[in-house]
Amino acid sequence: MAVMDFLVIVAAVILSRLPALYFPVSLLSTTPGCSLVIAFSWFSKDTSAWLTVAFTFDRFIAICCPHLKVRYCTEKIATVVIGTVCVLYCVKNVPFFFTYEPAYVLDNIPWYCSIKDVYYTSLAWKIYDWLLYMVNPCVPFVLILLLNVFTVRHILAASGARKRLRAQSHGDKQNDPEMESRRKSIIILFAISGSFLLLRFTNVVNFVMVQFLIKNYANNSNSTNPMFILQESGYMMELLSSCTNTCIYAGTQAKFREQLKNLVKCPFKAICNRFKR
Repeated sequence: MAVMDFLVIVAAVILSRLPALYFPVSLLSTTPGCSLVIAFSWFSKDTSAWLTVAFTFDRFIAICCPHLKVRYCTEKIATVVIGTVCVLYCVKNVPFFFTYEPAYVLDNIPWYCSIKDVYYTSLAWKIYDWLLYMVNPCVPFVLILLLNVFTVRHILAASGARKRLRAQSHGDKQNDPEMESRRKSIIILFAISGSFLLLRFTNVVNFVMVQFLIKNYANNSNSTNPMFILQESGYMMELLSSCTNTCIYAGTQAKFREQLKNLVKCPFKAICNRFKR
């Protein structure tokens, strides 16, 4: 998840957005270059979203299905799932490379990317466009939401039974570390679902409006065009969404926070040891 989130930033921000602003005439500005970057951006975003689904499913199995935990939650299964997701979405995004044509041709060199008109008229491309947004973010969100609901329901049922047993044997006032751990798990699960929904909502609204009202995506950088503002806002939030899940999962883990503190302290410890010598 962390690697794919990092690749989203590399592909969709560093290779796609920054060169257009600061290096408008470069290899990445040619039509093959920007088409490849866009396809790679979709690959990284799709893979990031579906690895989040896979990780949520892994947590669901570990918490709700202990009889499957030993067989499913293994390094071998994780490797197979990660490899399958990466290969599947690499193949799925290959057609994206062929949806663009040059904005103009100068000295026989095609520059920049413009969506082909056939993308809006061809039935095959319309189906592919629907597939893009069903695969990410619609289906991932539904799966994450359902898995988290089932997980939270299981945790609440188990916690209720545990609380009744402890009340009978120890009384109500005694602290229970296990209950506190389960409460944190519920907060994490709701944070994942909420952030994914809120940050992908704008992009889904833009997709629905293009399909049923506007009929075309905004190609020109017109800051006064409401559709352009909506589209770019959706892209921005989608990129942000690719970063939040790993931060939520990792940042709430005590061991990760301890390692992060050690990483921050390491340079200062080295400097102090240097001066002591």
